[in-house]
Amino acid sequence: MKVLMLNGSANQKGCTYTALQEIGRTLQGEGIEYEIFQLGAQPVRDCIGCRQCTEQGCIFMDDLVNVFVQKAGEAEGFVFGTPVYYAHASGRILSFLDRAFYSSKGVFVHKPAAAVASARRAGTTAALEDLNKYFGISHMPTVGSSYWNMVHGNRPEEVLQDVEGLQTMRNIAHNMAWLLKCIEEGRKQGILPQTESGSQTNFIR
Repeated sequence: MKVLMLNGSANQKGCTYTALQEIGRTLQGEGIEYEIFQLGAQPVRDCIGCRQCTEQGCIFMDDLVNVFVQKAGEAEGFVFGTPVYYAHASGRILSFLDRAFYSSKGVFVHKPAAAVASARRAGTTAALEDLNKYFGISHMPTVGSSYWNMVHGNRPEEVLQDVEGLQTMRNIAHNMAWLLKCIEEGRKQGILPQTESGSQTNFIR
């Protein structure tokens, strides 16, 4: 089993990465692989609703969205990490996930996911709400912890001093591992989700 983690920060080894690393080390202790996918600092397009998605994902190939989508198809679980700059998730990760989920929702369906926010001080709960909405529309079990999924610090060294935040990250990993193992056992027993489809209301009265 493998968990794919998205570092939604342009800073590859900053506070968000530090939080994801804590989750990753704990997952390894549970016998689960992990990979941190770096969003990086290159430009990210917004979704423009062109409806030209392909079997490979988004029609636009000039950033990392489709690379991530390909890896997502091979993962069993996800952690999406975002820094907080202006009291919500970063615009970069929202643009990235809009296109990934719009073009390739099927690679995420019925796979558990956790959102993680990193901030100097405030805006974390709003950022978590931003990311959790992707899970809620994609049949994805949301992985919680012993506190809200956040760490605090302006630099990685400060995050490492956030004892409760790091504990929260480890508990995300333990809960993710437990849920993945339960899902695997359920599949072995033939227990699979039942999903209705086909109805779509395109108006509001």
